[in-house]
Amino acid sequence: MMMAFGIAILMNLFSYWFSHKIVLAMYKAKEVTEAEAPELHSIVRNLATRGGLPMPKVYIVPSPAPNAFATGRNPAHAVVAVTEGILKLLDRDELSGVIGHELSHIKNRDILIGTIAATFAGAISMLANMAQWAMIFGGGRHSSNDDERSGGGGFGAILMMLLAPLAAMLIQMAVSRSREYGADQGGARLCGNPLFLARALRKLEQGVQYVPMEAQPATAHMFIVNPLTGGGLISLFRTHPSTDDRVARLEALAAGRSI
Repeated sequence: MMMAFGIAILMNLFSYWFSHKIVLAMYKAKEVTEAEAPELHSIVRNLATRGGLPMPKVYIVPSPAPNAFATGRNPAHAVVAVTEGILKLLDRDELSGVIGHELSHIKNRDILIGTIAATFAGAISMLANMAQWAMIFGGGRHSSNDDERSGGGGFGAILMMLLAPLAAMLIQMAVSRSREYGADQGGARLCGNPLFLARALRKLEQGVQYVPMEAQPATAHMFIVNPLTGGGLISLFRTHPSTDDRVARLEALAAGRSI
């Protein structure tokens, strides 16, 4: 168990420390200066100052699909990246809502929280794999009497090997969805009007349907709207809550109702 946990920690520490470089390279994002993107820099700077955060680096992803994400191991090494598509789709107020959402992820240390959740999920999955191989290579050492006595236990062990990684993944996805709700609320407060973000989410939900993004499933949780689609039981494995739910919460926040 300690070996599985140790391996999971090392893998996710590497991902946590270098995630910004890996993801930015994966999506061919380019850092832009204030002279190259003055309005975008202005929005990021104003909201970062309002939130008491250092000015993050600003990147643009060369993709027509409208989306955005934040990365970096802490506020001092943070990056905000937006696609070319989102810059064309949203007005300044809506873009402020999106940037506020991403800055809230940075302020709430959601990348660290996601890494911790991934570490436990990874350790459980590794333990299940180790148990599977142990049964394959060690199963023949028991006598027939032992097998008869432990038949129920063997079935239980197989069931646990199958269900434990699934349960770990469901918990990890649930943590990711809860952090999205938190970033929505924080972003709404930063930009000054929850309806800015609500309008942006509606547009983005339609935008990703019309212009899908070639995103990797491992990075889907980083984007403001899920670039991967699915419904029904698949929604249990989604990294984001439904857009309708998010918009309803933001509208309730704007109306002063509890959510």
